[in-house]
Amino acid sequence: MKLLRNAAIAIALSSSVLAGCQGPGEVLHQGYVVDQETLALAPVGSSREQVLLSLGSPSATATFDNEVFYYISQKRTRPVAFMKPKVVEQSVLAVYFDKDGVVERLAHYTLKDGRVFDLISRVTPTGGVELTFLGQLLRGSGGAPGAAIQNIFGGGGPK
Repeated sequence: MKLLRNAAIAIALSSSVLAGCQGPGEVLHQGYVVDQETLALAPVGSSREQVLLSLGSPSATATFDNEVFYYISQKRTRPVAFMKPKVVEQSVLAVYFDKDGVVERLAHYTLKDGRVFDLISRVTPTGGVELTFLGQLLRGSGGAPGAAIQNIFGGGGPK
């Protein structure tokens, strides 16, 4: 009887702990959220300075000639504080300028329109192969892959 009661208490306790983990977790908002009133202050035909005054500085600009301003916002969630957040909503307002610096058109993009912007990554992608510690050890200080192993076991070396 005592074993049955302890098992029932353990099951109730573990289910309540697991139910607590399944809650909404943490919701993170990042970036510039554009409302319709502010957007109305920078209509098509307005100048670059007017856009900067009404919307503020953009999250990103186009690579060439600063012809596009991007105002990016994201909503990310994570169930527990130590887990990696997952992007659930993304909004990108793109303000396109002509060669004279006048707003040519406004566009609004969401996650359905393309890829996710990585706003907080501090990693520069590079070409090539990244070796692990063990891979570097097996590769040796240069030469052919596995040269270090051959040197250790007496199978390699210049003759």
